[in-house]
Amino acid sequence: QVQVAESGGGLVQAGGSLLLSCTVSGLNFNDHAMGWFRQTPEKEREGVGCIPWDSGNTWYPASVKGRFTISRDNSRNTVYLLMKSLKPEDTAMYYCAAGRALSLAEQWYQDWGQGTQVTVSS
Repeated sequence: QVQVAESGGGLVQAGGSLLLSCTVSGLNFNDHAMGWFRQTPEKEREGVGCIPWDSGNTWYPASVKGRFTISRDNSRNTVYLLMKSLKPEDTAMYYCAAGRALSLAEQWYQDWGQGTQVTVSS
C-alpha cells in the first residue's frame, strides 16, 4: 500500500520561510517524478513544483518561481519544498504526489498525501 505523508506546515509571517517534507513508502521512489501542489477553498489545485527521479530539470509556475525550491533525497524516499519570501496569498493546503510523468498538472499523479496546512500572516 502506497503511503504519502507531508509534514512541516504551520503559521509563518509574510517574508518568512518554511520547509515542507514528504516521505513516500510502498512504491519504487526512484521510478517516480514528484510534485508539490496547493489548494484553497476558492481555487483549483495548483502545481507549485515538480522534480524528476534524478533531480534534473525542475519546473515551477510563475507565481512561485524564484521563491520555492523543490528537491529530493532518494536514499530517504523524501521530497522537500523550501518556500522563501512567503506571501499571504501562499496560504493553502499543500499536497505532495508521486507520478509517472514530470508535470505541474495533477492528472499525471497517482498517489497523494493528505496535505499540510501553510498559513502566511500579513
